[in-house]
Amino acid sequence: MMRRIFGAVLMLAFGLTVPPDGAAQLTGVENGEWLYLGGDAGHTRSNPGLTQIDASNFSELEVAWIWRGSNFGAGVEYTTRATPVFVNGVLYTVSGQRRQVVAIDAATGETLWTFREPETTRYLRSPRTDFGKGVAYAEVDGRGVIYVTSPAFFLWALDARTGDPLDGWGKQVGLEEFPQSGVVDLVPDLMRDWGPWMSWDGPYDPDNGVPQPIGMVTASSPPIVVNGVVVVLVGHEPSYDQTRIENIPGDIMGYDARTGEQLWKFHVIPRPGEFGHETWENDAWQWSGDMSSWAPAAADPELGLVYLVTNASTVQSYAGHRPGHNLFGGSVLALDVKTGERRWHFQIHHSDQWNYDIPTAPILMDLTVEGERIPALIQNTKQGLVFAFNRATGEPLWPIEERPVMQTQVPGNYTSPTQPYPTRPEPLDPIVTNGLSEEFVLDFTPELKREALETLSEFEMGGLYVPPLPYPHTNDYRNVIGCAGGLNIYKPPVADPSTGIMYAPHNRVCSAPRFMVPTNGVDEPRGLAGMSEEAWRGRERHTPTTGTTVAAWAPGGPGEFPALIDGLPFYKPWQGLAAYDMNTGEKLWDIPIGETPERFTSHPRLRGVDIPNLGGTGHSIQMVMGDLLVQTTEDLRGETELNEDGMPLLHARNKQTGNILASIEIPIPGQYGMMAFMHDGKQYILLQAGSARREQPSALVALSLP
Repeated sequence: MMRRIFGAVLMLAFGLTVPPDGAAQLTGVENGEWLYLGGDAGHTRSNPGLTQIDASNFSELEVAWIWRGSNFGAGVEYTTRATPVFVNGVLYTVSGQRRQVVAIDAATGETLWTFREPETTRYLRSPRTDFGKGVAYAEVDGRGVIYVTSPAFFLWALDARTGDPLDGWGKQVGLEEFPQSGVVDLVPDLMRDWGPWMSWDGPYDPDNGVPQPIGMVTASSPPIVVNGVVVVLVGHEPSYDQTRIENIPGDIMGYDARTGEQLWKFHVIPRPGEFGHETWENDAWQWSGDMSSWAPAAADPELGLVYLVTNASTVQSYAGHRPGHNLFGGSVLALDVKTGERRWHFQIHHSDQWNYDIPTAPILMDLTVEGERIPALIQNTKQGLVFAFNRATGEPLWPIEERPVMQTQVPGNYTSPTQPYPTRPEPLDPIVTNGLSEEFVLDFTPELKREALETLSEFEMGGLYVPPLPYPHTNDYRNVIGCAGGLNIYKPPVADPSTGIMYAPHNRVCSAPRFMVPTNGVDEPRGLAGMSEEAWRGRERHTPTTGTTVAAWAPGGPGEFPALIDGLPFYKPWQGLAAYDMNTGEKLWDIPIGETPERFTSHPRLRGVDIPNLGGTGHSIQMVMGDLLVQTTEDLRGETELNEDGMPLLHARNKQTGNILASIEIPIPGQYGMMAFMHDGKQYILLQAGSARREQPSALVALSLP
């Protein structure tokens, strides 16, 4: 049988041991396995029991094999966000723009089988096809099964031994090249009770999926299998690129892992009579969409809960057509995995207009807070705020305050008067608390500080939630400036359940939003990939425009952002890795993850100036393994940390202090994540790797002791 491509994916559900008191315990990866995208159901990327590789022999690590992903698509792919799962000596992951599913021998790196979904028009419409992050695994009736969601939004169940679609699973799709079983077309299930679809007078075409005038849907993160239920996550065109207000909601759906039968659907935009419906004014619930779950999910099998995070509603930059807090956008959701019912939620931010979608999976581990053992959920954000909850009840571990924020000046727009701020832990970056104050201004020389302050005096300083101004405007300042200091999807945080310590990479970003201009009901129609005249922002720009009603306002005015000072930013950058004791909410340390970039050290205006280490420019990637924090720096969006010979480095760091204990060269810079596993008595570290800058296609690099 022809092997076919896959779509976004992920994890599995193995039962956890219940302690005598019946409380759930999540302790990280056990027995040298790696069964989920994030290692364990709690997404800690922690394997504290693996101790064969330690500080004393770390420098002896060698490349065991390299698996190269350059031959799994029409073009060369340099990026990978897919962390494999490891089961019974085999690694399962996805590769390339088609997200082809592959099984790899863990000892040799040999490809055992592949699967590729037949091409469809709806695949060609899908944005960010390379964003698939892995696969899900579960045992069903004694047989290993791989579950994947494709960019075209099909759910597949594959035999883990052969890669063949499961006989008798799912239902026929109605497309000639598709098999008779082993697959579910998710689109009809998603649209079935949705008003715009029920009033649509045209037939359903499985090749096209959602009719373009009413929306589009895709998948970015894998499903997760919990207690026999496959929980499917939904994605859309990135909302920062949208101009039309209608789209299909990203409802979360559960399927029977044994049969493929749909079990439940949770409405991320509440319908009349459902909790949160009143947060949608102007009857916007009827036609608004999105609320995607771009980030992966986590789960507590013993509590029977799956935890998901969501992003903004359709047309992120303007909310005049959808006033209100817009639940369940920008939220952490805890759903009953058997019924899909909401157990609890918390909205991290109200009515998102800042591209503050929640980028990483919740982290689950058990903590001791003020002497009480608590099953905890920790949520990191792009903003740099860290939220912590009791994952059984949703109760915050420490108080969360609603604080006033800057309000919109765009006519007809809506912004929430307040936004949530945790009182503990402190933010990843202190700039988050009060914004760009004088202490963060570029001050390496008195002259630079004076010039920076002079420039900034023409702007209004805001905090995390700075709304864009209309253009033109009549204020006596040029624009507003806001700063964030968090993380994004390509640098997930990790945690150590044995200590309760969380490690979160972060970088400081200050910016002035683009002005908003009236659309007058006109936007840019777009065709399929490769057909647009404007190649802007990447493949998603080529996604056809969906919906029919153009938003009243859209970004389009001039930038009005402070110019660089002779090529230097007006604020002091910071690229770091922070550690928190989540038992107390205390930040333990915050260290630079690289060296000050050359644009500072070699700048003529900084000759002879003692510049503190600002951290490098590549984002930190890490995992917990035994007594070590294993860490490297990626090369996707910046310069990776290199040694004198220009080779990227992998570090063994002390878990308590962050100090480097040993380092080795690696042949390809890392990306997104890494994993560790034990196979035939040998411990391996597996890096996701690739670098367009170095012309090194995406790959998996396995390291082991001689």
